Amino acid sequence: MSFIQALIDGVMIGGVYAMISIGLTLVFGVMGIVNFAHAEFLMLGMFVAYYAWAWLGLDPILAAPLSFVLVFGLGCILQRLLFRRIMRAPEISQVFLTVGLLIVLENAALLMFGSNYRSVSTSYQTSSLSLGPLFINVPYLFAFLMSMVCGLALWLFLRTSWFGRAMRATAQDPMASTLMGIDTGRMHMVAFGLGVGLTAFGGAVILPYLTASPTVGGQFVILMFTVVVLGGLGSVAGAVAGGLAVGVIQSLSALAFPIQLQNLVLFVVFIAVLVVRPQGLLGDVK
Repeated sequence: MSFIQALIDGVMIGGVYAMISIGLTLVFGVMGIVNFAHAEFLMLGMFVAYYAWAWLGLDPILAAPLSFVLVFGLGCILQRLLFRRIMRAPEISQVFLTVGLLIVLENAALLMFGSNYRSVSTSYQTSSLSLGPLFINVPYLFAFLMSMVCGLALWLFLRTSWFGRAMRATAQDPMASTLMGIDTGRMHMVAFGLGVGLTAFGGAVILPYLTASPTVGGQFVILMFTVVVLGGLGSVAGAVAGGLAVGVIQSLSALAFPIQLQNLVLFVVFIAVLVVRPQGLLGDVK
């Protein structure tokens, strides 16, 4: 029974991992840029949700769309001001820009919000649902459900809307897309805004069971890259598969090993998978 309980917990946590990592793989798939500052946008999403709760009394789950909209707008501005200028620059320039942006965002947050940890209080924070001998943590459940709804909305956007199809075409062949009348610059801007906005959305929905701080991105950046590389960098479906796999591996490994070794087991499995399949689980899928 403990195995089933750990499996349920792992799936719910993994769903959130997928949500916060989809944006990273979306930006790479469309723009070809690996954004090392991506986790800082999760931090911004958490702070937007925190102040929506502190000032407006809005539940972080309900504040998640606000986090998405504000960080989406910030992402579009940053793409126009910064990332657009390095699209054809050497890869090392892209690395320096994203690492520099990471430092700027983290230190700007320290100046604005201070170094204190901030948490919210909700009516369901310590609640759980009982299914016979099994228990489902309500904050985890809400975060998982919101992540799945947002992921489904992204899938529908990419598959059914003109913008989504144009974005996928830009990812596959920017030159051909331009010849077909698609504004690839606008597609890059929307893709970057969507990518960081989705991560901010994920930051908001995990706030009921985590604390917000300017350095919280450091807790997630390695997990994000593990998820997208394990699933296949550039594949949205791969990010979902990778997120679920990471969550389940972490949860199940806690049954047999001390909590301190949880990530060690994850990275052993990660390396083993890449030895067998270097492109990731779904690396060939777009």
